[in-house]
Amino acid sequence: MSTDTHNQRIVDQFTRWAKPFSELPIHAESGAMTRTLEACELKPKLDVLDVACGPGILACALAPHVRTVTGIDITAAMIEQARARQMKAGLQNLEWHIGDAAALPFETGSFDRVTTRYSFHHMPEPAAALAEMKRVCRSNGRIIVIDATPSPETQFAYDEMERLRDPSHASALTLEQLREIGREAGLGEVIVDAYRLEAQLDTLAEASDMPALTTMFDADIASGKDHIGVAAWHSTTGIRFHFPISIIAWEPRSVGG
Repeated sequence: MSTDTHNQRIVDQFTRWAKPFSELPIHAESGAMTRTLEACELKPKLDVLDVACGPGILACALAPHVRTVTGIDITAAMIEQARARQMKAGLQNLEWHIGDAAALPFETGSFDRVTTRYSFHHMPEPAAALAEMKRVCRSNGRIIVIDATPSPETQFAYDEMERLRDPSHASALTLEQLREIGREAGLGEVIVDAYRLEAQLDTLAEASDMPALTTMFDADIASGKDHIGVAAWHSTTGIRFHFPISIIAWEPRSVGG
């Protein structure tokens, strides 16, 4: 599949899901957000870029702590949701762009912090996006990536599950794969953190996709082996599970460089 075709798949998926995605409580879960903001090491005079910003949840959380926040996303419907979120929150120091994470329309060294959350698994070439994030980050800045990181043993099944749920899913990197593309980009690690994000399956999938997903989860739960790597269980409200999330913060120079 070409990059253009995959990007169109992302736009199609998130145009349909823009409003429900923006309203899902898990995307603003307080514990996860606190850990993310701590990893960013925010200061009042910083300029921040949030790449693949979606409906602006992280960007709007960053805004009260810094000078400016710029959000960019490939899906226009997501930017509409981000503007609505900004207006509701009464925030003045944000601006929004529609664009591709692999070709950021900003000058080299424009930002003190460059973030992206829950996006790399949609990208066929996340290393290209990370290289762009490095390019636009100032030399004394910080790059922060937050994403699902299945274990090597569960990566294949995890990706299979996610593609059933979301056709724009490319592949979730393991933690070591994510760290490796940072090393290859010449970045210096400063933080590696992790958390689990609890979710309910039927809030994250189209009704038409639920039969196949339910079959897969039912088999995984019954096996007791956790092949998908999400520790799924049956609750009174439906199938619940945990996304395995990692946070990595880098400096845009090699350790000792």
